[in-house]
Amino acid sequence: MNATQHHDAGHGHHDAHAHHAHHAHGAPAGPAGLEGSGDGYTLALETAAVPAGAGTELRFRLLGADGRPVADLTPIHDKLVHLIVVRRDLTRYVHVHPAEAADGTWSVRVLLPETGAYRVFADFAPAALGRTLTLGADLTAGDGAGPARELPAPAPAFTVDGREVTLTGEPAAGEGRRLEFAVARDGEPVTDLQPYLAAYGHLVALRREDLAYVHVHPDGSPGDGTTEPGPVVAFHAQVPGPGTYRLFLDFKHEDVVRTAEFTAVVR
Repeated sequence: MNATQHHDAGHGHHDAHAHHAHHAHGAPAGPAGLEGSGDGYTLALETAAVPAGAGTELRFRLLGADGRPVADLTPIHDKLVHLIVVRRDLTRYVHVHPAEAADGTWSVRVLLPETGAYRVFADFAPAALGRTLTLGADLTAGDGAGPARELPAPAPAFTVDGREVTLTGEPAAGEGRRLEFAVARDGEPVTDLQPYLAAYGHLVALRREDLAYVHVHPDGSPGDGTTEPGPVVAFHAQVPGPGTYRLFLDFKHEDVVRTAEFTAVVR
């Protein structure tokens, strides 16, 4: 299943080094995204429910300890806020970039075709905090009562729009591991991947049991003189503990952002 959606409505500048360094070295000890508040900041979701099957504006605010909208955010990979929306059974994945209104409210249009329970994650970097923070909130589509589905069994390859993506490596609990994703079409390596948010790929890992969240950016960046535009996009990733994870790789080829999806069981 390729249940994904991408949309850009935000603004910002490239600050890849700071964001990558956070994920590699400066992250908080606990799993990300499990709480709606942390480090004095709160994700206030103003749209707690959306209709299923119809595009809807999803609205939220990012509040500081004083209860006011956070005014100074550091861009992370060309955007001020990355918003991830997933169905709680991890069979639907949306990666969007909201725009900010003058009153500090953020909004972005999303389409969730199926009823069910969802989780929203906001990645943002308050300048005063000096690193990226991930907060989460619950969302329902329709009546929220859609049945949960089983995830596909682990497999080394996933095909989306004629692009076959092969995964080499396995995540490990509490230990950094190298994960390589090789992109091919018709059996031939793809060597003309395009930069997407200042990188050749973005990886989100979510644990099925509690929706613990990991967002990783790849080794190297376009234009650094050493990183090739495919076929391999490599990451140094660490997951917080045992469980069943869904890995979502976003990559851009021929002007379209696509997502490859993998299941990984971490003992």
